Amino acid sequence: MKQQKENIVLKTENLSIGYQSKKAQNIVASKIDIAIEKGKLVAVLGKNGIGKSTLLRTIAKVQNPLHGDIFINQKNIEKYSNKDLSTVLSLVLTERLPESQMTVFELVALGRQPYTNWIDSLSETDLEKINWAIEQTEINHLKDKFFYELSDGQLQRVLIARALAQDTDIIILDEPTAHLDLHHTIKIFSLLKKLVSETSKTIMLSTHEVNLAIQFANEIVLFTDDKIFTGTPTELISKNAFDNLFSKEIVIFNRNLQQFIINKK
Repeated sequence: MKQQKENIVLKTENLSIGYQSKKAQNIVASKIDIAIEKGKLVAVLGKNGIGKSTLLRTIAKVQNPLHGDIFINQKNIEKYSNKDLSTVLSLVLTERLPESQMTVFELVALGRQPYTNWIDSLSETDLEKINWAIEQTEINHLKDKFFYELSDGQLQRVLIARALAQDTDIIILDEPTAHLDLHHTIKIFSLLKKLVSETSKTIMLSTHEVNLAIQFANEIVLFTDDKIFTGTPTELISKNAFDNLFSKEIVIFNRNLQQFIINKK
């Protein structure tokens, strides 16, 4: 991840993440130093509860860092207003949407909120961005449907389209395939890879799909019990970073196959 400064869209320095109470700090992870280049698909991997979602929420300014700094386009995130941040970073969470009568088109159009005027009317540019996002995610056949009529896989594409319509440099997704079967999980990974290639946006996602992340991601941020590894999948494999990620009684990492397999011994 060591790239020329002008190509670095997201950077953290000595970052500590976790939760602050009145009495104490609960540090989930510390000394996080990453530098992510523009136009990369970045997977954040690790066991449950190790800090993947906390890192993404901290980068998105949903919660405060305990220590250290986060920079987007060489600007400290603390210097961004919420509105300005929404023009450079978009966030897709796993929470269920509240009940409403919105169509898919209207839901995607919400991505233009940082740019619309005080009466929320859509300009020609807004409409172009919305239709472009719908085309990129291949959901044109769904745009007149109510969002509650969609399958989980279809809805995930719609939420990605909303983030695309927001037209930010960085798109962050927290467990985008959490409720999907294998077929739709692979389709989402394929879509994200295509979007990175065709739009040059940086997409960062947390996921438990380690084998797919190794195949699809350009860069990986890997949380282990001992340290945090960053680099390409090949670099992390060469460092044996995946070897102790899970209990070897259940699964082992096969370097030749570049994936985890069931330990049949």
